[in-house]
Amino acid sequence: MNPPDEPGRPRRPADDFATTHWSVVLCAGRRGGPEADEALAELCRRYWLPLYAYARRRVADANEAEDLTQEFFARLLEKNALARASPERGRFRAFLLTAMKNFLANERDRANAQKRGGRGRLSLDLHTGESRLRLEPAHDLTPERAYERQWALTLLELVLGRLRAEFTSAGKARHFELLQAAITGDRQAAYAAVASQLGMSEEAARQVGHRLRKRYRELLREEVAQTLADPRDVEEEIRCLFEALGS
Repeated sequence: MNPPDEPGRPRRPADDFATTHWSVVLCAGRRGGPEADEALAELCRRYWLPLYAYARRRVADANEAEDLTQEFFARLLEKNALARASPERGRFRAFLLTAMKNFLANERDRANAQKRGGRGRLSLDLHTGESRLRLEPAHDLTPERAYERQWALTLLELVLGRLRAEFTSAGKARHFELLQAAITGDRQAAYAAVASQLGMSEEAARQVGHRLRKRYRELLREEVAQTLADPRDVEEEIRCLFEALGS
C-alpha cells in the first residue's frame, strides 16, 4: 500500500502504482533474482491465452500451437530473453508479441525441436483456451489482431474476477451477481427488481451499482498498470485495448 500523500506534495499519476510487475522485471531482470523471475512468471500465467491465440492463427494444429506456446514460455523464463527487454518499449503486451514472433521465426524447422520435460513450464489450461477460441467469430483476423483481442478480453476477465472475489469475500456475492450488469455497460439496470431481491431500497441498490462501477474502473487501471513500465501510460493503454475489442 502506498504511504499517504505528504502535506503540500503534489500527487502524480504514477503514485497509485509505484511498482508494477513489468517494471520489476525490467529493473531486475537483467541481473536475475527471484523477485523478477516471479513477476515475469505471474504475468505469463495471466496473459498466456493471447499468445496461444496468436499461435493458433499461425499453425493449423492445436497440439502444435500448445507445444509452441509452452516452449516459448520455457525459453522466456530462462532469463536470457530479458536482456532484450527495453524499457523504451514500455508495454509487456508489445514485448511478448515481438518475442513470440522472433521465437516462431526460429522454430520453422520443428524436426529437431524437443518438448521440455517440465523445466520452466507453466500450468496452462489450454483445453479451456481452445474451447474459448472456438467461440470467437470465424472472420479473418490476422494473428496480431487475434492476439490484441484476446489480450483485452483476458484483462477484462481478470478485473471482473478480482471484483467478484472482493464482493464474495465481503459476503456480498449475491449483490455482485445481480448488479454486474451495471459494470458491463447496462446503466439502466433494473434497480427496483434488484432492490426487492436484496431487501433494500432502490436508491441503495443504485448506490451499490455506482460503487461497483467505480471499483471496476480502479481495478482496471491497476491491472493495466501491472503490464506497463510507466504507469502514467495507463489511459493510453486502456484506449488501445478497447480499440482491439472493436476489431
